[in-house]
Amino acid sequence: MASVAANSANTTTPAPIDDGAGAPRLFATELPMVCLESDGLEALQRHIALHTPALITDYAAKAPALQRWTPEFLGAQYGHKLVRVYDGSFGDPGKNYMDSIASMPFAEFLNETLGAGRDLRMFLYNIGRQLPELLDDVVFPDVGLRFSRRFVYTFFGCRGSTTPLHYDIDMGHVLHTAIHGRRRVRLFAPDQSSALYQHPFTVRSYVNLDQPDFAEYPALAYARGYEAVIEPGQTLFMPSGYWHEFHYLDAGYGLSLRASSPRLQDRARGAANLLAFSPIDRLGNKIATDRWFRWKRRQAHAHARAYMNKRGLL
Repeated sequence: MASVAANSANTTTPAPIDDGAGAPRLFATELPMVCLESDGLEALQRHIALHTPALITDYAAKAPALQRWTPEFLGAQYGHKLVRVYDGSFGDPGKNYMDSIASMPFAEFLNETLGAGRDLRMFLYNIGRQLPELLDDVVFPDVGLRFSRRFVYTFFGCRGSTTPLHYDIDMGHVLHTAIHGRRRVRLFAPDQSSALYQHPFTVRSYVNLDQPDFAEYPALAYARGYEAVIEPGQTLFMPSGYWHEFHYLDAGYGLSLRASSPRLQDRARGAANLLAFSPIDRLGNKIATDRWFRWKRRQAHAHARAYMNKRGLL
């Protein structure tokens, strides 16, 4: 059973909860867990309707992908394929901002990350396009959402690597299944964006959730999030716009299915992110790297102060 802790997404601002050592607790209540066999499909559908996350214990338990997609199988079958790889500089301003650092054969990547522990990751590797025969191993659930067969993504990381706090740019609903290795996920509702110091024109936050600096980021003390460890075979339902940080407790990989949000405002925001905000952000990074990043940071702090002032926290 995964360990879980978390927050409910409230429209009111809660008072900081002391962790016993004088510091606020960001993760305070439990993430709902769903067992489809005992709770029924309706339990998951309620979370979809309410736009709340849940950890599903048995959705993928008998999926062929969970049984077949071992490192040995993937390396033997697809090791010759070139893949784009990333490292921890992915979100840092500069030449590698939001971009890969190199390409290498898939087998080499697996050996470097799962074996040698090198800090490399793969993001958004689309098996729907690159390895379509593997779609036969994927279960597409009938829960009232249209999960795309064209955009089925895999994610890989070495032990100890972290995908920093962000929300998905397309604002889709996600079912993420851990295939190999455990990972810790932290989640915050969309209404927490100002408290998380979101950088404008991006879907990124740069707060450190492991060692939060409440003097530098005072609004962060009022954020409330979920934290859970996802075991292989377990699946996270993540509604559109939810902030998330993934940390690989083991070297491993997972699979994500995506569906458009039924809400028009989510689809419109996703289109604006892709077509306007992200291109502007990349251009700003290209032509004025440090000044652009400093401006975004100042704006993030200004929005957080306004958030606190509006709620009488200053």
